[in-house]
Amino acid sequence: MGSMKNLTITVEDSVLEWARVEAARRGTSVSRMVGDFMAELMQREDAYERAYLAWRTDERSWQGEGVGRPADDSKTIARTANTQRLGGPQDRKPGAAA
Repeated sequence: MGSMKNLTITVEDSVLEWARVEAARRGTSVSRMVGDFMAELMQREDAYERAYLAWRTDERSWQGEGVGRPADDSKTIARTANTQRLGGPQDRKPGAAA
């Protein structure tokens, strides 16, 4: 780990009491629990940002080449198939309960 810095936070009494009980249950300190939470959040945000940037890069590459785009009729086919699979209105008999 790198160098550690102190952080002062302000929370409601009920939050602090919960944090103390939770830290004791986990066998750690409130300080360590808050630090671990922040580190985990930072890692998740970094991973999300990397995934988003990778997706945007991939999206640009296929849009520019026209590769991977479904034809307009494929959307219609998928929509029709989905309606039939879900028992759309065409499957009901007149007077039948929905």
